[in-house]
This record gives sequence, structure tokens and C-alpha cells, in this order.
Amino acid sequence: MASCLVLSTLNDRQRAETIALTLVEERLVACVNIVGPALSVYHWQGKIERDEEYVLLMKTATSLTERLMARLQQLHPYEVPEILVLPIAAGAAAYLDWIARTVQSAP
Repeated sequence: MASCLVLSTLNDRQRAETIALTLVEERLVACVNIVGPALSVYHWQGKIERDEEYVLLMKTATSLTERLMARLQQLHPYEVPEILVLPIAAGAAAYLDWIARTVQSAP
């Protein structure tokens, strides 16, 4: 089973934790690392913005990415949330097997 890393950002740590817990409970992801705060600098509505954000690093099966992205879109407070899917080309076999086993029973 192929695995991938899904990235997203939020400016609220509590909400990031709530989303992470929801996605793990629903078995759409095997694990979420919440990193931050990190400084984000970006264009938004004609201005350059600066915000502290938390980065969510979500590990899942590639076969679940469409469902995961749809669910993340529902849970995310941003008008245009960052949702990026990066394939995992290689990794520790035991860890990749764990991801597959953990999300395998997703409803």
C-alpha cells in the first residue's frame, strides 16, 4: 500500500489538535505531527501577511487522500486552506507497514 504525507497549516494550536485527533480517530491518518509555531509570510487579498501558524504533518495511505482532503476541508477554518499531498518514495518498511495497518480499517 502506497503512503503519502499531507501538509496543512492552522493559526490556532487548539484547533490543530482537535483536527488531528478527529482525523486519527476516524482512521483517515495514522499519525499527525503538529509543529510550530512557525512564521508564515504570504500574499492574501492584495497584501503581504505575516502569521504564526502550526504545521500539520499527516501520514496516510495514498488511497485515502481524497477522503482525507474532503474531511480536512470540512474541519478547516480557513477560506483557502493549505492542503498538499506529497508521495513517500521510500521509508522504513516497519513504519510504512504501520501506516497501512493503522488506516486499513478506515470506515
